[in-house]
Parts: sequence; structure tokens; C-alpha cells
Amino acid sequence: MELRDVEIFLTLAEELHFGRTADRLHVSPARVSQAIRRQEREIGARLFDRTSRSVRLTAIGERLYGDLLPAYRGLHDSVQRARLTAQGATAVLRVGMLPGNAYDLRCYWQAFRARHPQWGLQIRHNPFISPFEPLRNGSVDVLLSWLPVREPDLTVGPAVFTEPRVLLAAPGHELAVHQSVSIEALGDFAVLGPSTPLPDYWEDAFLPFHTPRGRRVERGPAARGMDDILITVGSGEAVHHLGAHAARYYARPDIRYLPIHDAPRLRWGLVWRSDTDSEQIRALAQVVRDLGTATL
Repeated sequence: MELRDVEIFLTLAEELHFGRTADRLHVSPARVSQAIRRQEREIGARLFDRTSRSVRLTAIGERLYGDLLPAYRGLHDSVQRARLTAQGATAVLRVGMLPGNAYDLRCYWQAFRARHPQWGLQIRHNPFISPFEPLRNGSVDVLLSWLPVREPDLTVGPAVFTEPRVLLAAPGHELAVHQSVSIEALGDFAVLGPSTPLPDYWEDAFLPFHTPRGRRVERGPAARGMDDILITVGSGEAVHHLGAHAARYYARPDIRYLPIHDAPRLRWGLVWRSDTDSEQIRALAQVVRDLGTATL
């Protein structure tokens, strides 16, 4: 498998959309399709289940993604470190993002680069699947995660931003006629569940298992990323709950974003492996402390 084909496979596994994959890699959708078909012929099994409405990884595709991603990132990091060294940078800090609003946080990235021009800074998407694994396997140095995080091997740094919560529903859903909803509405309809287990305390902080009145919030179809969430909600199969930044970054005609007027704000902060504390990590944490927690 050629390196470019590996990149196409990994990108499609993240985007789950041939057009967006092509746009991200600056190739044609036909090039993406050809690469995936070639890989499936070489492996002898389908890597993706494709319909007119969705693209999903098969079990074999999930396994290949998990095996290839660390190796690809390691190779990419080696090349990037060599490039930065040639440019005079002595180290690179890699920040994984669970939220999709890196642009909102550019004041932190700009301040870090201005204070420490000798270091590089890379901002990366972090998957919802095994979200702490990129930290633990060294693919990223710092993770921007919703709080609280209570993992014994991880250190929690300063909060970067807080934001309101929104409920996602299809335009034809009975909730879509409202201007805002109560968090109690989560007890009336199935919401999407994670495709892989998450720590209970951590999942509950983002999408509670019970409403404030004690009603159970039922999990419905499983989602492995934003595409699953948007496709499933847009088709009317379930509702879901996200941070309000999703309404700005994932606006689309088949989704209504309804403010949840009585839910606590989501808090997002820096997290890193306790045994990899470094000068670069401490420097980014100090930038966040100096600039303060953003209110979005």
C-alpha cells in the first residue's frame, strides 16, 4: 500500500465522506474511490460499507485504522520534526482537539508561537473513539478535552473555554418548533451513544445518564464521530446534545440547533500524560492561565 493511499484511507476513515476527503487532500473523489477499491482488492475484504446516504468503516476497516494510524503519525512526525529543525525549531508541541473549534482558540496558539518561536505547534483532530489513546500512545502531547477528567495517569491543566449546550434535532422533529429546550427533554427521546465505551463519569459530564429530575436518558444508535451524529440526527432517528460551537462549525439544513437554557456550561481544558510533562506543555498551560478561560 502506497503512502498516499494510506493517507486517503485514514482521512476517509475520519471524514466518512468521499467529497470531504477529496477536498481535504486536494484530489478528485474518483482518486479517493480508486485508492479504496485498490486497497480492498489487496486486502481481500471491504474496508467501508457505502450507501447513498452514509459511509461507515467495517470491522476490518476499524482494525486497519487502529493499526495504521500510529505508524502513519509517527512517520509524519519524523518528517515534520526534520522540517522544523531545518527551520530552526527545536521541538514540536502537538495539541489534539476533541472539539472542532480550533479557530475560536487562535489567540492561545498565536500567543504560544509569539512567546516561543523556537518551538513548533501542531493542532490536530482527536477522534471520539478511544479519546485518551492518542495521549497514551504518544500521538499527541496535549489534549483539549471536556472536563472533568479523572484518569490516574493524566494531569489536568487549566480550563481553556466554556460554552453553552445545544440539542440537535431534525427540522421535522417535534422539538424543532421551539426556540430553546430544557435539559429534561433528553429524557423524552433517544440520544446517540458512543460506539466504544467511555469512562462513565466522563460520558455523564458531557451527556448525562439522567435528567435533573432523575429520568433516564436512553442511548440509541451508536456514533463514532460527527458524521454519524449529523447523519443520524438529520434523518430523524434520534436527537443529540453537543457544545454550542457545533452550531457554528457544523451548520447544515437538516439539523436544528436548540439552546438548552437550563443546562450547566461545558468546560474544556488541557490534559496531558503525567509522565510526559515537558517545558512545552508547561508553556502552553501558562499561556492559557495568562490569557484566562474564554467564554464562548
